[in-house]
Formats: sequence, structure tokens, C-alpha cells
Amino acid sequence: MLQKVLSYQIADSIDLKAFKATFKADLHYSDADELFYKTGSQQFIYVFKYGVVCFLNYDAIKISEFLRLISSYCKNSFDQNLTEEFEIHTNAGKNKIGFNSIEIAGSDVEVLRLVMLTVSQSVALDYYEEQTTRLIEETNHHTQMLEAKGRLNISGINLKKYIGKTLVLKNRIAENLYIFDSPPETWDDENLNKIHTDLKRTFDLQERFRDIQEGLSIVKDNLELFRDLLQYRNSYRLELVIIILILVEVLNIFAQKIFS
Repeated sequence: MLQKVLSYQIADSIDLKAFKATFKADLHYSDADELFYKTGSQQFIYVFKYGVVCFLNYDAIKISEFLRLISSYCKNSFDQNLTEEFEIHTNAGKNKIGFNSIEIAGSDVEVLRLVMLTVSQSVALDYYEEQTTRLIEETNHHTQMLEAKGRLNISGINLKKYIGKTLVLKNRIAENLYIFDSPPETWDDENLNKIHTDLKRTFDLQERFRDIQEGLSIVKDNLELFRDLLQYRNSYRLELVIIILILVEVLNIFAQKIFS
């Protein structure tokens, strides 16, 4: 049986506690970061704190209705959502993972949830990759200006904002995406653990995660260098002002002696 997974990054974050209190459906699994609902015989919804909602066997109309419902619980909702699609073929002869689909023997709920989790992590990584690329482009712009003109065209306040944006993104990834940690359900289940390992490899989760971390580290190092240059420039200006003031004072003393 063909089942379709659709995952959406819709916001920076979702207030799970408030949503859980108002949305009444069969809650199959929950913790501080995730809510996994069974809404029909073969329908599931997975909601994540880091702004992702994942659907299994939902049509476009029902998805739109749910996204409108949950939008009031979102922080910094997006105008355009990032999406990822994946297919699950249940009751297959054996487990087999392809480029954009997986075949599983049977239709165990925990396997379905594991697939939805991995697809959701993948679309979240798409979002963080996009944010990291923007930061790198902004940093490269100022680096090119430094190369061309020998000076920075950025104020201290804006530079602090860039550094803060980089640190916030790094912290958000560290808090929300446990890419290198296997879910507890896989610890004692060899079948689940193998499926999870194969899924992570299929979506290149670890490689993409490392690329993001390395990109953010490069941006952070560049911005700290810019900060040091600005501090030097400000120190130079301050020293120049002090020299001018001293010179004015000396000239004033000479003038007083000459005209007295």
C-alpha cells in the first residue's frame, strides 16, 4: 500500500504546550519537542517544536485546513513554506530504501513515525541551510568590500546584529535537531535502528548538518575579525580626537602667553 509523507517548515517555532491543550485527537506519542497524533485509520500528523508539521496520507485541502488551524500557535510564520515529500510502501516483501521512497514489511506505527521524523528533520535542515547561506552571502559582501576598498562598510550595531543572528541560529540547531542521536525507540529494536540509520544516510542528514555547522563557524570567525577591525578603527579615531584636543589645548596656552 502506497502512503505519502508531506513535511512542512511553517515557522521558526510552534508552541506545543498551548496547541496540545486545545487540539483534541488521539495523541499516540508526545514529549517537550514533539506531538504525534493518529487522526484516522491510516492518517497521522507529527508536530515539532522547531516549526515543522508532517502529514501522512493527507490531501491538500485537509493539509491547508490544519496549517491554518495551527498558525495561531506559531512564532514567526513563513509566507512560503519549505516542503519535503517521501513515499512509504507498506506490506512489502522486505525493507528497502530508495531515493525518495521506502518499502517496509508490514505497517508498524513506530516505523511510520520514524520515517516522518526523518523527513521532518530533513526539511528543517533545508531551512537552516537557507539561513546559513544568507549569512555567508552577507559576510562575503563585506569581505569583498574590505578587499576592494580596504575598509568595512558596516556599522558596529549592524555587525553585532549579524553576530547575534549567527549565534541564535547555531543555538537553535543545537537545541532542536538531534541529528546524531537515535530516538529511544531504536535502542532496543534492531530493525528500527537499521531503518533509522539507512534513512539518515538517504537524506544525508549528518553531512548536511556538518556543512551547516562549518558554514556558521566560518561566518562567526569572519564577523569576529570584522569586530576586531572596527574596534581598532574606533580606537584609532579616539586616539586622533585626543591628540587634536591636546594640540588645541597647547595652542590655546601659547595664544594666552602671546597675547597676555
